[in-house]
Amino acid sequence: MSTQKTSKYAWVIVLLLFLFMLINFADKAVIGLAAAPIMKDLDLTPSQFGLVGSSFFFLYAVSGVVTGFVVNRVQTRWALLAMGLIWAVTQFPMAGSVGFTTLIACRVLLGAGEGPAYPVALHSAYKWFPNELRTLPTALISQGASIGVVLALPALNYLIVRYSWHWAFATLGLIGLVWALGWLAFGREGPLLETPTPADRQSYGRIPYRRLLLNRTVLAACASGFGAYWGLSLMIAWLPHYLIKGLGYTQQQTGWLSTLPWACNVLVVIGAGWLSQKLLARSYSSVVARSLIGGGAVALGGLALIVMPLIETPVLNLAFLVFGISVPSVIYVLSPAIVSEFTPVSQRGAMLTIVTAVATSAGLLAPYVMGRIIESGATPSEGFHRGFLICGVVSLIGGLIGMAFLRPGAEAARFAVADAADATIRNRLINAELAV
Repeated sequence: MSTQKTSKYAWVIVLLLFLFMLINFADKAVIGLAAAPIMKDLDLTPSQFGLVGSSFFFLYAVSGVVTGFVVNRVQTRWALLAMGLIWAVTQFPMAGSVGFTTLIACRVLLGAGEGPAYPVALHSAYKWFPNELRTLPTALISQGASIGVVLALPALNYLIVRYSWHWAFATLGLIGLVWALGWLAFGREGPLLETPTPADRQSYGRIPYRRLLLNRTVLAACASGFGAYWGLSLMIAWLPHYLIKGLGYTQQQTGWLSTLPWACNVLVVIGAGWLSQKLLARSYSSVVARSLIGGGAVALGGLALIVMPLIETPVLNLAFLVFGISVPSVIYVLSPAIVSEFTPVSQRGAMLTIVTAVATSAGLLAPYVMGRIIESGATPSEGFHRGFLICGVVSLIGGLIGMAFLRPGAEAARFAVADAADATIRNRLINAELAV
């Protein structure tokens, strides 16, 4: 185990997975950045564009769950390569003239390819790091998303303003192909495969999925993730358009302002990951080091979004919005680590993708709901504020559920006791048969 703690190649994998998530979220965010010119060129209403934003999630959850079971049997290196290629291919049709139907189709296929990305990337990384060292790599991989958008949005916005939105999609397709080639050359499967280690603190065997999925901690992880992802999907689909129509900024200014929540994510999430790992190293319980920090961040973000519509000063309005959307992202780092504490290694890939699929189902609803609310508002600004208020309520409820019911240590102990009881019963039956 000591060799794994000092493995340099483990951090090469983390770097590749960091870039993987960078491309992943640049692919997601480009649609929101190009919202204004796309709506103008294709003559789309807010509800139609909301449908475009939601269409990305039509197969997102289904693909995530299916792939989760696949990676229990297939090496993650091949699953990640397939995803990278799908992302690239689905961007290229957007380089030409497209209609509403083609736009929807490309986003649906892209969503199917990206649905399993984060949990499978973590499942791959966890094969290189034992439980007590997973929080920081998880934080770094997850922040490929935020750093990727911070770097990509100004560059993509330049292409949109200088040339057209078609160029932005074509560029992302080419970048996706380059990553796939790099992963093919350097991607490796980690040595911590199917056998739980003492660091994983699991002495029990395979657990029926019914028991895994219906325990309070997994349900709470789904609820808190759902609350956080409602805001994230709005940021992806609607934030740039809100800056233009709600706050009056130009398309060029929007390219830089849209990076603010993602930049805040980098500081908040990596900082929370570092704090969580330090608390675990000092023998604090997982409830304190992971559950309260993760659930509390989601609830705190919800409170900020509830207050945000009441603020009339544009700068403060934007500050509360940035805080409310970015801070809940802490749960994306801590929730997978929490679920992994009591999930057998052979079932971890499926469980991580299922929990992520449920959480990200918020993206199927939030963009379309926001579009309908914008259309029903007296002004676009009023509609946006009502939509963000609803987002805050959803986030607050999800965060409170997380704080109350995320209890990984209790779940691990419960499964261990149940496994011991099952083993005792099996031994008695065997002895009875032998006696006969």
